[in-house]
Amino acid sequence: MSHKRIPKRKAAAAVGAVVALGAAAILLPSAGASQDGVPDDVAAAPRTLRAGDASDLATRLAGMLGDAYAGAWYDGEDKRLVVNVVRGEGVMALKARSAGAEVREVDHSMAELEAGARTLKTEATIPGTSWAVDPRTNKILVTADSTVTGDTWDRLESTVEGLGSGMATLKRSAGTFRTFASGGDAIFAGGARCSLGFNVTAGDGSPAFLTAGHCVAAGDEWSDRQGGEPIATVGQALFPGAGDFALLAYDDPAVEAPSEVNVGGRTVPVVRAADATVGQQVFRMGSTTGLADGQVLGLDATVNYPEGTVTGLIQTDVCAEPGDSGGPLFTQDGLALGLTSGGSGDCTVGGETFFQPVTTALEAVGATLGADADAGADGQAGGQAQGAGEETGDGQAGADGRADAGDRTGGQDAGAGQDAGAGQDAGAGQDGAGGHHGAPEQNGTGSGRHSGAGSGTDSGPAPSH
Repeated sequence: MSHKRIPKRKAAAAVGAVVALGAAAILLPSAGASQDGVPDDVAAAPRTLRAGDASDLATRLAGMLGDAYAGAWYDGEDKRLVVNVVRGEGVMALKARSAGAEVREVDHSMAELEAGARTLKTEATIPGTSWAVDPRTNKILVTADSTVTGDTWDRLESTVEGLGSGMATLKRSAGTFRTFASGGDAIFAGGARCSLGFNVTAGDGSPAFLTAGHCVAAGDEWSDRQGGEPIATVGQALFPGAGDFALLAYDDPAVEAPSEVNVGGRTVPVVRAADATVGQQVFRMGSTTGLADGQVLGLDATVNYPEGTVTGLIQTDVCAEPGDSGGPLFTQDGLALGLTSGGSGDCTVGGETFFQPVTTALEAVGATLGADADAGADGQAGGQAQGAGEETGDGQAGADGRADAGDRTGGQDAGAGQDAGAGQDAGAGQDGAGGHHGAPEQNGTGSGRHSGAGSGTDSGPAPSH
């Protein structure tokens, strides 16, 4: 990890990457910008939306529809937001259509589904299980790994059946739920390896980064190379419980730490942190397995790891392996979504992987990411030069300008990154996974190696914890 010292105003915002695993269109400009101002009393056709705009619309509709809202998901093929409305709530369905969503009437309200999840927590908190509301089926998706057998399986199955007909679906996972401790850019402590997720600005304005909370059990001081001098110290962490995240402060306050993903010597900036949406196409970076893609399957997921229960996670079908913990989850629109927590399976047979939402982690630790961090820094500088009254508007304008530039840069850099093999040529793919079990590898330096989930660099052997 080279530590670039560059002006903050020029630092690229958030994290981006280029996909090589059969998704050649990543970071290309998205069609159909969102529209506003549709009258509530007019039933408009569903709008064409980018994934980030769909997430924002879903949040607005959740507040607007109240008890009639029963979840939403993004149809990536048609680029539409589909919103569930409880059957019989015709007025609310009309409001959702007027806002630009496609509406589907369903039987189970969010209150009923959340009550079912609480029952599972009370009666079936069994290591090796997870559950999350799946709005596409209007049911709770319950998953059990290979360790759930005998009496524990019977207990889980009985609890699911007790929720009532059509309330939940029970499925078996071939692997074992575990945290993926052991890499984007690899970071090391106490013989363990994890991934740097996203560089952020801490509440006091100092440079810091986010990673998985379970990683910090290995130690408080972390290095960017195995056996190297510490570069960062744990400030805040949570695991298990209501999340899996940690904030580490860079020991050198002069380090400029732009939030960007290193893919084989190339870095691609994106714009900001955002909430995930079910159905959204997402991409993950990690030092063991490099780049992988898939879809969001559920939100507010509960996972019962051997170390304890973690709530509030994003459930996906993206693969991951030990060494990928803490690495970033992001979208083709340049949105930072999550930090790799754990799951089951691997990148040969597939599996489920869970992620800590970035927005929740930022709020908990009081940090900012991407355009929000830049706007805050510019706002402080403008305030000192011009006074608080005038500076606020200028700072926001600057943030908006950088956001637009970030979108354009992401689209341009996509092709360049793909030409480079999106990190695989630099050991980001299965070659990186092999490095996890063999001798330490130096798979290329790249630029911005300290800045968020690189591609298998410095990925020496380390036990998972």
